Amino acid sequence: MIDEKVQFRSGQETIAAVLSRPDNAEGDVPLVIMAGGWCYTKEVVMPHYAKHFLGIGCATLRFDYRHFGESTGVPRQHIDPWSQIEDYRNALSFAETLPGIDLSKTGIWGISYSGGHVLIVSALDHRPAFAIGTVPVIDGFQTVRRNHGEARFKAVLKLIEDDRKNRFLTGAHSAQMAMSPKESDAEMSAWPFPSVYAGFMPIKEREAPLHEHVNTIESLENLLGYRAIPYASEIYETPIMVALAHGDNITSHDLEIDAFNAIPNPDKTLESVRGVTHMSIYTDVAHLDKVGRAQAEWLAAKLEEL
Repeated sequence: MIDEKVQFRSGQETIAAVLSRPDNAEGDVPLVIMAGGWCYTKEVVMPHYAKHFLGIGCATLRFDYRHFGESTGVPRQHIDPWSQIEDYRNALSFAETLPGIDLSKTGIWGISYSGGHVLIVSALDHRPAFAIGTVPVIDGFQTVRRNHGEARFKAVLKLIEDDRKNRFLTGAHSAQMAMSPKESDAEMSAWPFPSVYAGFMPIKEREAPLHEHVNTIESLENLLGYRAIPYASEIYETPIMVALAHGDNITSHDLEIDAFNAIPNPDKTLESVRGVTHMSIYTDVAHLDKVGRAQAEWLAAKLEEL
């Protein structure tokens, strides 16, 4: 595997990325464009999945969204899903400038929030030759309300209202809040699961020092307006694989299945992986490999058809 640090423009920002090519590659090779989910940098989890794609002869391009990691953009740790979707599309444009890449076999991969993004990109952009969505966020409003519970959801809406009022009155950026709580869901956070914090802190220490476990409050407000199903229903040509953690109660297994069923393209595959959870496919190497192998096997077969 040969890693190269690269960068490309997306809007007014500079996106930092790592381009990895398989060993002993000959001729133009397929490319998998990869980005993380909520508050993740390119070093969180993606290298583990990338190794499976490299193993079947694909190059990978892993990038940090604007506002994250080594990419530019302020405020830091701000998540605008539409800007992130634009970053994916500009990554596709960047791929068109790269030597040694087979553009007819270049596609996109995402996990959690970006698992939903790849569905939207596939509806809006004809260039991806394939898309792989892993435990995708599908409906932000339903996800936030389910995760926080009805009573707590009112507190979330009040927090967002107060932050919006402050931005209007002062012109300041949105305030930051925790991505997930350290010990108890009594601490206000975007994702109210202490297990998420417990899972990501060792990853930060071990391999992803640029991961910051915070986001702007406006990021949570943006999530409330996020819907992937209207776009999933307009995917007619792009081959799609959706990989789920069976019974996922963070991004909601039932919503993910609804989105898969909404895709009209018959060239689609649903892999509901038993014995893993939303968080274990970040933190448990055996679970990472289980999902990564399934995705790479699907992609290897699909590339033979393209």
